[in-house]
Amino acid sequence: MKIVKKISLLVLIAGYFIAGLNHFYNPASYVKIIPDYLPFPLVLNYLSGVFEILFAALLISTKTRKLAAYGIVLMLTAFLPVHITMLIDAPMQLGKLTVTPALAWVRLLLQPLLMLWAWWHRR
Repeated sequence: MKIVKKISLLVLIAGYFIAGLNHFYNPASYVKIIPDYLPFPLVLNYLSGVFEILFAALLISTKTRKLAAYGIVLMLTAFLPVHITMLIDAPMQLGKLTVTPALAWVRLLLQPLLMLWAWWHRR
């Protein structure tokens, strides 16, 4: 089980690091899914990217892993309006990806699993 958890942690770190970088590489796709009632969507996009990269880095050390796990759970909770908006607006085009209602549901329902994954690594 120990090796599975180590591999899981490495995948989690890499996933959040890559996702965070993508906020800077492809900001238009993220800005498009930020609900209209939230101000400064471009700034929110970049902040999301910074926090995803920061949490990936904090996951590396056992001393900061708990903080990172809690941060990821809070961040994913904050992202829920984005996923709900995506579901409401589906079908929609995000770059080359067509977000169908089914895909929007999968993305929304994936959030609790991602939260549990981060929570598992809090120790």
